[in-house]
Amino acid sequence: MSLHPTTPEFKENAHRALGDSELQKALGHVRQNFIDKRKAAADRLPEFEALRDAAADLKDHVLAHLDLYLETYETRVRASGGHVHFARNSVEACRTIVDICKSHGARSVTKGKSMVSEEIGLNAAIEAAGMIAVETDLGEYIIQLRHETPSHIIAPAVHLTKEQVEKDFRREHTHLDANRDLSEPVQLLTEARTILREKFLAADVGITGANFLVAETGTSIIVTNEGNGDLTQTLPKVHIVIASIEKIVPTLEDASLLMRVLARSATGQDMSVYTTLSTGPRREQDPDGPQHYHVVLVDNGRSAMLGTEFEDMLRCIRCGACMNHCPVYHAIGGHAYGWVYPGPMGSVLTPSLIGVDKGGHLPNASTFCGRCESVCPVKIPLPKLMRHWREREFERHLTPAVQRYGLALWAFFARRPALYRLTTSLAMRALAKIAGERGLFTSLPFAKGWTQTRDLPAPAGQTFQTQWRARQKERRR
Repeated sequence: MSLHPTTPEFKENAHRALGDSELQKALGHVRQNFIDKRKAAADRLPEFEALRDAAADLKDHVLAHLDLYLETYETRVRASGGHVHFARNSVEACRTIVDICKSHGARSVTKGKSMVSEEIGLNAAIEAAGMIAVETDLGEYIIQLRHETPSHIIAPAVHLTKEQVEKDFRREHTHLDANRDLSEPVQLLTEARTILREKFLAADVGITGANFLVAETGTSIIVTNEGNGDLTQTLPKVHIVIASIEKIVPTLEDASLLMRVLARSATGQDMSVYTTLSTGPRREQDPDGPQHYHVVLVDNGRSAMLGTEFEDMLRCIRCGACMNHCPVYHAIGGHAYGWVYPGPMGSVLTPSLIGVDKGGHLPNASTFCGRCESVCPVKIPLPKLMRHWREREFERHLTPAVQRYGLALWAFFARRPALYRLTTSLAMRALAKIAGERGLFTSLPFAKGWTQTRDLPAPAGQTFQTQWRARQKERRR
């Protein structure tokens, strides 16, 4: 599915997703595999809520002193023999990485999962420079074969079924036995592992993201469940770390605090299978590791968020808990959001990075149920931030005219309580009468978006205020 970060295309994407039976089947696994596991992991840790408070405070502290920690981190990386590159935007970031690869004569590049590399379009830049980029995370590898983008920030291929992956492997791995058995997930995994092992050994450059960057030591930390990140950064002669600037933490102890809430929030694990720390290139006494170590720190609009009402979004540690619990994400998946970051966190971050004119529709894709904020490990007030974007969108007249005029009409009545009560009371009675004994609407003007796929319950016949006043009178009697 291609990306369409504008309002009309979002509606088309969402409508298409709702009618996609394969997608709906795959999305059922999000509800089953993430929510219960996250709750069980949190319940096993009595201090989990206290850790969430501490994690939020830590990230706020870092954002308040981000310049100092970035300078300290740069100094430590250089002291360990590495190089730090600052990129203001995606163009600079891609150019920097391509230049590093070219300077080492690279032909093949392996990559660990990195959402910021998706954000800047790194794969396309590498391939445009005549090199091969190979995604080594299993989910990323699958969607690369399909020429798709991730539909989830920790489970890129969560929108696919096992049967779809089998078809993709048979289509792409034509050098293997056509009659091989791929009916079980373990067989698919074994085949991917065999293919990727060759890619790991042939790579000239390995690129990874970073969950955390430690200012105290100049260390980059990645947490994975597959081990592909370790092979990506230790086998090639060059290791490039790409990360956004807010990934900095002051100390290793601070990183351990965040890791205690990260895996529990993301996959319901106490800890991820692999937690890998890298500090500079290989030293003389090291048995393996890269000869050259580069870190590319990407801004791409984040510094503009500092000091604004959207600064809280920079606390995000990319666990995916908000989308795992979001009823809208459950219904339409990640691709419908039209850019790199889906779900509630994407509904706030996307307008911040690409502009409210392109991403302002996303904050409207929310029920404001508050589940996202209730499970966020760093307590980002996502509904409040989405409301701020709705206000910005409305102020700039980016919302549809019908919606603006409708709100203006509602405001007219809301400022006149007596008229409001009279009008709503008459409307409720009329709708209840039209619905009849069945009490449901299967078709209703101005509500076809709802009634095309589900029935709309009719009002009870009286407004809440009318019913409340009647009960108050009965109590007084």
